[in-house]
Amino acid sequence: MSSRTLPLLFINLGGEMLYILDQRLRAQNIPADKAKKAPIPAWIEDDRRRVMNDIITTMFNKKFLEELFKPQELYSKKALRTVFDRLAHASIMRLNQASMDKLYDLMTMAFKYQVLLCTRPKDILLVSFNHMDAIKDFVKDSPSILSQVDETYRQLIEMYTPLSSGEFQLIRQTLLIFFQDMHIRVSIFLKDKVQNSNGRFVLPTSGPVPYGTQIPGLIRMFSCTGEEVSRLQFNNGGNYTSPLREGSFEIFGDRVTKLGTNMYSVSRPVETHMSGTSKNSAQHTKVSAVPNPLAKEELNLLARLMGGLEVQKPGNADNGFRVNLFATDEEEEEALISRPDELSYGVINIQATKDQHANAELAKIMGEFTESGDQSPSASSKGDDLLAMMDGL
Repeated sequence: MSSRTLPLLFINLGGEMLYILDQRLRAQNIPADKAKKAPIPAWIEDDRRRVMNDIITTMFNKKFLEELFKPQELYSKKALRTVFDRLAHASIMRLNQASMDKLYDLMTMAFKYQVLLCTRPKDILLVSFNHMDAIKDFVKDSPSILSQVDETYRQLIEMYTPLSSGEFQLIRQTLLIFFQDMHIRVSIFLKDKVQNSNGRFVLPTSGPVPYGTQIPGLIRMFSCTGEEVSRLQFNNGGNYTSPLREGSFEIFGDRVTKLGTNMYSVSRPVETHMSGTSKNSAQHTKVSAVPNPLAKEELNLLARLMGGLEVQKPGNADNGFRVNLFATDEEEEEALISRPDELSYGVINIQATKDQHANAELAKIMGEFTESGDQSPSASSKGDDLLAMMDGL
């Protein structure tokens, strides 16, 4: 497992989240004059920009990124999902649980497909830069936020451009291990016939070969002195082409690859479908009930990361705007009712420890997540209620 994978995973998933939210906010947008007459709060263009700016500001918070870029193992799927739950609600926008499930499914499956299509492991960095380029475009009218994004560019270039091909291969393998049990069907992929009905992707056997390699079809044989003695042609079984040029790894430049660009820019419905004969038979990985011996270390890392996520809370919950990722409210309600139990992220069970220092550290972590004025629960029960408490932050 690579200890440099987390920043790329977070930035790419965050970029996909912004693509989806931007598309949904634009779809629900109505003119300002009609919004005033609406019986319930309605989205206008200023609200969309505010939501995008708030989320991007939180996503690229300096303290947050300092912790993110430290070499570390990937978080568990549940911990990473918790981070994105909080990030998605870093503004006045509100998603109910079914829409948040759908949003996270779309994010993960889109990036999984992009990783699978990277013909060269280093192309994962180009995919990340495509997401970063789009994020810059979202905040082009906000210089202060733009400077945060540019600083992240510099950190990405400084950390990843010197890495060898072997190190990028390890990063790609780490990402594929993270995604290997996720097989959620997405309508866009199904319609484009790049995903099967069981949620597995169909990978092409033709197209451009990785930059720096030759089109397969030629065997060359050399003598012991290094001289070429013969050549043999063979049918490669595909329609391969040579790449014209390598993508740019600078802040500004042509990435060449289209992986990581906004696939929702073209107006078409975006839906997820549960794999199997019914929605209740979703092929989600069930979370093991066995206590994780590394739970405390993971909580420490998660606490430091989420300590930089300052969620803006409206004075009244009714003042927040709700975004629905389904076609109708009825579909959203049906998805919420049929939501599998294994997708519940409310509670994580952690084996208590008698070590006083560990308990003190855990108490300190929980103190950061407790709202001012609330009484902190006892150290022995804090770990069990961590994610439940974070749902209320």
